[in-house]
Amino acid sequence: MEGLAHLGTALAGLAGPWQIAYALSATLAGILIGLLPGLSATLGVALFTTLTVKMAPTDAILVLVCVYVGAIYGGSRTAILLNMPGTAANAAACLDGHMLARQGRAGRAMGIATTGSVAGSLFGVLCLAMFTPLLAETALRFGAFEFFWLGMVGVMLSGTLTGANPVKGWLMGLLGIFTATIGLDPIHAHPRFTFGENALSGGIALIPALVGAFGFAEVLTVMSQPRLAAVRASVDSVLPKVADLVRYRLTILRSGVIGVFIGILPGVGEDMAAWSSYAAARRASKEREQFGNGSVEGLIAAETGDNAAIPGALIPALALGIPGSAPAAVLMAAMIIHGAQPGPMLMASQPQFIYDVVGITIAATLAILVFGLVLVRPLLKVLSVPREIIMPIVFVLCVLGAYSIAQRLFDVWVMLGTGLLCFVLRRQGYPVAPFVLGLVLGDIIDKSLRRGLVLSDGSLAPFFTRPISALLAAVVLLMLLSQFAPVRRWLDGRRSPRTA
Repeated sequence: MEGLAHLGTALAGLAGPWQIAYALSATLAGILIGLLPGLSATLGVALFTTLTVKMAPTDAILVLVCVYVGAIYGGSRTAILLNMPGTAANAAACLDGHMLARQGRAGRAMGIATTGSVAGSLFGVLCLAMFTPLLAETALRFGAFEFFWLGMVGVMLSGTLTGANPVKGWLMGLLGIFTATIGLDPIHAHPRFTFGENALSGGIALIPALVGAFGFAEVLTVMSQPRLAAVRASVDSVLPKVADLVRYRLTILRSGVIGVFIGILPGVGEDMAAWSSYAAARRASKEREQFGNGSVEGLIAAETGDNAAIPGALIPALALGIPGSAPAAVLMAAMIIHGAQPGPMLMASQPQFIYDVVGITIAATLAILVFGLVLVRPLLKVLSVPREIIMPIVFVLCVLGAYSIAQRLFDVWVMLGTGLLCFVLRRQGYPVAPFVLGLVLGDIIDKSLRRGLVLSDGSLAPFFTRPISALLAAVVLLMLLSQFAPVRRWLDGRRSPRTA
């Protein structure tokens, strides 16, 4: 009952005219960002974080969550019409969405994508409201030793699932952790890796680094690729059919569960949720031969999964301080800037904030429903804007965003340097998501390690002897060992059926 009272207060606070205007405008901006190939939800959240610094905390988080939800949803438009996902999360929607469009059913495909997005987001919101308080209560038993290993598990898991080569993912995660340690150490204020530069004493600011990694790097990546042709498409009715909801209700439920679960996994992201939901729907479907040829079930599974992962990614961010995706990592940084410290103590110190996020996500979901059914044709005109116009605007926003946080020119150089580094590494096959997660979790890992050593008088034993710490350490060790060829061969032999 107390939770319902908090949720009622949150929804009442979002009913004001300014809050409605923020929700609608931010969701529309997010849809536009997701609609344009080359831009991403993480870029949108990072840029708008810099623009909302002076806003009231609840209003700022409202804007950022709406941009996040809108961007993931907006990418389905480009996937359906261009066969090119607006964001990585919409890649699975290309398989059947574009085929439906080629069959003259582009409107129905976009209606199905809207249906799946809204259903997945609402299911994820339900899980967010139910499980975040429970997880936070459980996490109160964690100490510095457990949080150190929990952060390491997040970085290791992100590296394993976000690229073809886990070693490259882990190296990027370690690079992020190292970057987070630059500056004064959190206990004795001793300078580390500053090389005598006063500007480095304050450390590498999180937001400028994230804007560089996902903003400037995206600009360089898009401009280095061939030009895309402008889109010209006719659209039929986009109103979703109730029959689709009834017929594929089990697919929607299954994809919602998968999306939330994968969203909870640190650093994995919405794209993995979409592909996993699509694969599960194909295995369970009675219309398997239609997948890849214009399957309504495949499209609704993909779009339900990636949108359910959004609230799923917020569950560990709020309860543990461990973001489930790259956009959630930026969103968590914005929460810290606005005075909310995500983690186990958030439920005890600011329980209303968690339900504010739940209410905000509901508002964002309703906003994508409105825009998904009303502004289809006007939004498609944005695709005809040349990238030579869009990318310079994005670059200027990156510079202004990096500078506006602390009005330091040094932060602009951080943004440019991080963006150039991530651009080069991406071209070599190194994923950026583990770097971002390492950068966000680096502070938690660093502080937890130092505090644990202080509590144990310098002994490492409690990191391996406490029950939960030992379990998490074993998980990290197993992830490492699984990359050695003998261990992989042994695991493959265990999985394969025995022959007589």
